[in-house]
Amino acid sequence: MILLTGATGTVGRLVARRLPAAGPVRLLARDPERAASLAGAHAEVVGGDFEDPASLHRALTGVRSALLVTVNPLTHAYDENFLTAARAAGVGHIVKLTTLSVTEPDAMDLVTEWQRENERLLRASGLSWTLLRPRAFMSNTLGWARSIRAEGVVRSASGTVATAAIDPRDIADVAVRALTDPAGHTGQAYALTGPAGITPVEQTEILGELLQRALKFVELTDDQILRGLLARYPEPVAHALAESAVRGRHRSKGQVEPSVAELLGRSARGYREWAADHRAEFGGPAAG
Repeated sequence: MILLTGATGTVGRLVARRLPAAGPVRLLARDPERAASLAGAHAEVVGGDFEDPASLHRALTGVRSALLVTVNPLTHAYDENFLTAARAAGVGHIVKLTTLSVTEPDAMDLVTEWQRENERLLRASGLSWTLLRPRAFMSNTLGWARSIRAEGVVRSASGTVATAAIDPRDIADVAVRALTDPAGHTGQAYALTGPAGITPVEQTEILGELLQRALKFVELTDDQILRGLLARYPEPVAHALAESAVRGRHRSKGQVEPSVAELLGRSARGYREWAADHRAEFGGPAAG
């Protein structure tokens, strides 16, 4: 049995689609009805909550390996509760999704420090583990979709700063390897990037070509970035993300790491491929 948390999120839902042939799959969800649409006949959906240790223990009973995705940077209790329940249930292996910024000494924002502590908790748990540390997701540019459809405009920070963004499908493919072959990935921390650094301006140009539409890029000021984040996140998280955005202007995030190619035996997917497969969400025709 393989258990997935975050099954309705960006990476978790992709992992769920890739596991049918690997054996029985269990999806842990706060909203089981929403997760049920991702579960084929092979998968079981169980209700549970990171704040409810008893529900975690029930969900983890009989599980061989689990994908751990937590998204609340204001508490470590979610990871602590999950790892305690996993130990008690005899889970063999945990695959944890974190972030590549944990490897950068100058990254001291709240979100990065939260992930560092989550990694420490896992390493200290006594459980077998694998860490997945991706760079920014290519899918983050879906945040531009509304303004592209309505105005033909992309508004973003650091227009000329390259980031080796990764296709979430590649993260999911790596996660499946680690979940289904724990022995081959025990104690490994994988830096996951795309095949090349790419700037927001270059991403905008690619989207314009695919949509056959002229798009304008507008670089946001620091104040505009913070205001936008405050509208979406709790204040401490918004300030942490704004700090990370500012730091990104002064530190290269365009370095390409070899892990995806080494683990999957093929090159990581590029942004053009990702964008072509998602152009309908930006107002273009569906991918053929």
